[in-house]
Amino acid sequence: MGCLLTLVLVGALVLTGAGFALHLLWVFAVVFFICWVAGYAFARGKARAERRRAQP
Repeated sequence: MGCLLTLVLVGALVLTGAGFALHLLWVFAVVFFICWVAGYAFARGKARAERRRAQP
C-alpha cells in the first residue's frame, strides 16, 4: 500500500511539473508572438518612411 501511495504522489508531482512547464511555454510563446508582430509593424513603418523620404 505504501508503494502505491508513493507512485501516486510521484505521478502527481510529475504532472504538476509538466503543467507548470507548459504554462511557462505558453507565456514565452505569447511574449515571442507580441515581439514578432511589433517587429513586423516597425519594419513596415521604417520601409514606408524611407520610401516617403526618397520621393522629391
